[in-house]
Amino acid sequence: MIVYGALVGPDDFGSRSSAIFLRIPAEALVAAVVLLVLPARARKVAAVAGGLFLGLLVLLKFVDIGFALAFDRPFDLVLDWILLGPAVGMLADSVGRAGAIGTVFGAVLLVAAALVLATWSVLRLTRLMVGHRSAAIRVVALLAAAWVGCAAFGAQIVPGVPVASRSTAALIGDRVEQVGAGLRDKQAFAEQAAADPFRDVPSSRLLTGLRGKDVVLTFVESYGRNAIQDPESAPQVGAVLDAGTRRLRAAGFGARSGYLQSSTTGGGSWLAHATLQSGLWVTNQRRFRALVSSDRLTLTGAFGRAGWRTVAVEPAISGAWPESGFYGYDQTYTTQNLGYRGPRLSYATMPDQYTFAAFERSEHGLPGRPPLMAQITLVSSHSPWTPLPRSVDWDAVGDGSIFSGPAGEQGDSAGTAWTSGTSRIRAAYRQSMEYSLGTVISYVERYGDDDLVLVFLGDHQPAPIVTGPGRGRDVPITIVARDRRVLERISGWGWTEGLKPGPRAPVWRMDAFRDRFLTAFGR
Repeated sequence: MIVYGALVGPDDFGSRSSAIFLRIPAEALVAAVVLLVLPARARKVAAVAGGLFLGLLVLLKFVDIGFALAFDRPFDLVLDWILLGPAVGMLADSVGRAGAIGTVFGAVLLVAAALVLATWSVLRLTRLMVGHRSAAIRVVALLAAAWVGCAAFGAQIVPGVPVASRSTAALIGDRVEQVGAGLRDKQAFAEQAAADPFRDVPSSRLLTGLRGKDVVLTFVESYGRNAIQDPESAPQVGAVLDAGTRRLRAAGFGARSGYLQSSTTGGGSWLAHATLQSGLWVTNQRRFRALVSSDRLTLTGAFGRAGWRTVAVEPAISGAWPESGFYGYDQTYTTQNLGYRGPRLSYATMPDQYTFAAFERSEHGLPGRPPLMAQITLVSSHSPWTPLPRSVDWDAVGDGSIFSGPAGEQGDSAGTAWTSGTSRIRAAYRQSMEYSLGTVISYVERYGDDDLVLVFLGDHQPAPIVTGPGRGRDVPITIVARDRRVLERISGWGWTEGLKPGPRAPVWRMDAFRDRFLTAFGR
């Protein structure tokens, strides 16, 4: 049963039917023939190797299912190991340190058990086959004939899943091709990065339509199309955006909204940030490393070249951030120098309201400063999405200590939400969207002026546990300004008026934004 389950078990979350196990794996028949004809010493070595291979296969399938739940894609054998550390950190935020340690310990036991049990099973089956060689040969011949017949007639019990299975060979073939494609992609990406139409544009021709403006590029974590179209969240989140449109219009601001297709989903925010900034499709860590080692012109770099002071506000970064130099920031604010003295609420190191307040105090609110270009990343809406801070009066934010204690937070603990089923998780996600988007709107109301141009967007869709599988990678994007000349520059984009893009609003790939933006606001 262990050997059979390893060979025909699913590697994706969508395969829930138990009938998927009613298949004849060709790999088992081939392995049986090989083990029957090998001499004793070679047979034992082959059996141990086959058992270890099956154990690794089981582990790969489990990891693939986990990645399908988290990122809506399979595990990348070369590039995804870097995510193990952050995964443990997010797990600790979700269920607590003790729960995270217990889960890691359980995972180590699972790895050991998979390898030991699979190897033991293959050795035991080998001894049985050799001890009953004649019967084993007859059974293998009968199953082989059945496999050929099922293959010839395309027999299926589960639609799309042939009874004559070659799924293990196909899975291994796909992974070999994945590694080869990754190696070929390295050269292709380098060629794409080298072709930059804005590399040599003089600074006098860059961003002339925004001279004198403060441009704030804000990423709202996990703000995806699902938030404004899924029936479980659209009424509440849509109400926040509709009310915000009315409130900002009353304050003299206009807004236009559309969609971008993110280069990632469920996580990997830095890949989306790099894609938007560079105008290149950054889908994995190899591409990201190649990009930040290059001299590609980023949006931030273009603003810096044209005379803006460039600032990054990254509350999730707690250590060194060497990529800051690549993006071209004059000043970087992280957890270490944002001055926050309040509690950490789950993954979020500080509430979004504090992030904006610190930016206002340290940069935007200073008298006599030059025009600013700032990238601000909001993390209150990062999974596990609960508990959330409560909104307070802007004058009361201070050093963030006001958010301490039950009076400063709302919602379930992360452990409670994540052990109570998907409905509680989705409710927590929706509430985090209401908070983060409401904070963006409130900031513009309080501190926006004639020179503010706010671009806010999602970095990626939330995990499939919220959206369901196959919901796409679209994220909303909005530009807000009081100066109507700014919005006139993008009148040809076809974006929806207001903070909420309509269902038929244009969808661009995220890597198209840099060039379109520089074209619209440059000479």
